[in-house]
Amino acid sequence: MSDTIERVKCLIIGSGPAGYTAAIYASRANMFPVLYQGMQPGGQLTTTNDVENFPGYPDGITGPEMMIELQKQAQRFGTDVRDGWVTKVDFSGPVHKIWVNETTEIHTDTIIISTGASAKYLGLESEQKYLNLGGGVSACAVCDGFFYRNQEVVIVGAGDSACEEAHYLSKLCKKVTMLVRRDEFRASKIMEARVRNTENIEILFNTETDEVLGDGQVVTGVRVKNNVTGATDEIPATGFFVAIGHKPNTDIFKGWLDMDETGYIINKAGTAHTNVPGVFVSGDAADHVYRQAITAAGTGCMAALDAERYLAAVESETTVAS
Repeated sequence: MSDTIERVKCLIIGSGPAGYTAAIYASRANMFPVLYQGMQPGGQLTTTNDVENFPGYPDGITGPEMMIELQKQAQRFGTDVRDGWVTKVDFSGPVHKIWVNETTEIHTDTIIISTGASAKYLGLESEQKYLNLGGGVSACAVCDGFFYRNQEVVIVGAGDSACEEAHYLSKLCKKVTMLVRRDEFRASKIMEARVRNTENIEILFNTETDEVLGDGQVVTGVRVKNNVTGATDEIPATGFFVAIGHKPNTDIFKGWLDMDETGYIINKAGTAHTNVPGVFVSGDAADHVYRQAITAAGTGCMAALDAERYLAAVESETTVAS
């Protein structure tokens, strides 16, 4: 427990496109938002070298540059952007309590959750190397597939998302090699049939990634291993896509907010409302379907507008009661 308690109107947790867009709208509505950036300031886009599908950037922009611009725009309207991450919450009363870095206690009328989701990776040293270099490793075919037009790529995964991304890549790339760890897909039959019937998708069952190969700057291929025979092979490729799922960054809210079986926060249809009055959600913490910067920004706008209307209704009720 901290010695002093800070009171704010609007607290935003997370600093990706959803969080910063919410901050812009909340600031312009005189809600004086406080935004905590979290453990990955700027969110997943800070690991993306080139963003070419966000409206307003005809020549493209890097992910880190976009996040810097969004932060500046939010601060221009008065958002208090702070370092730190939320370590505890208490949504038991009308005033929501949160703790930052296990020390600072803040009481707030509204909370906008924009904590996002983290892509799951294989954890190979070579995979992480080229991911950090921006040299050919990606967890989003829709985001990055455009950069591999008429090239050969490899994708890892066996579920619906992996099949969907492989099919998407097949429209752009010369060849897509799909690595499936088991001897069957986990995907629905219709998605499995779609990739099986796509001419330029090759499916390798019982196959795992041994190492992502490269020249020190960019990916040049993938060494794979058959987990039944033990045989290894090298596949030429300029892109390595990982589609083994995402984990929403919502563990801290478990027990307070309604979630689906994988941890995505459930919002009331067509709104940013959660099951707790005054707590709103935006971005990838609730979206397991689209997971794009532009959709995250849109839900950040929704969350701020819903929070503004919620505050107005509460203040109106208070005025009538008095």
